[in-house]
Amino acid sequence: MSRGLLFSDVAAIGHNRVGLVLGCVPRLPDGRPNLYLVRRIEAGARLYQAGKVDYLLVSGDLDRDGQDETAAMREGLIALGVPGARIVVDSLGLRTLDSVVRAHKVYGLSHMTIVSQRFHNERALYIAQALGLSVVGYNAADPPRLSWDKMQLREPFARIMAVLDMRVFGTQPRHLGARVTIGNAT
Repeated sequence: MSRGLLFSDVAAIGHNRVGLVLGCVPRLPDGRPNLYLVRRIEAGARLYQAGKVDYLLVSGDLDRDGQDETAAMREGLIALGVPGARIVVDSLGLRTLDSVVRAHKVYGLSHMTIVSQRFHNERALYIAQALGLSVVGYNAADPPRLSWDKMQLREPFARIMAVLDMRVFGTQPRHLGARVTIGNAT
């Protein structure tokens, strides 16, 4: 389903007004930076600097394991030169489904570029397409592989859950809320 919709080369991807950067915890249990998130932040900044998106919607959990995913993304993007006024924070993106559905229902997006690693983008694009959205994915670089990688290990189960959520259960985000406009609505 994602064939032709995933890009790793910033020059090859088209323009969308908003890029949705998906979150994960900023720090690993041992205190080191989570390179999955570092690479997503770098990818989002690259898209913005190349003029491929006008705004970045950073979506994640306000308090996952005592860490604020969205604050870390915002700080990281600003440190890479993205103006704060071009970053919109969604701290209620508790899981991928929540982030994608909220981008549509709360932020009014029907077209967007989703930013994460390829394996995650494939699942996020599936969710977006099931909602009838027009999306592409920009693949952040994978961090160096360890012999055991929790993110990769959980992905087959997360994909099964995404199919069940979208096709069987009709799962909705835990939180929706009032409509928010990103930038000017043109």
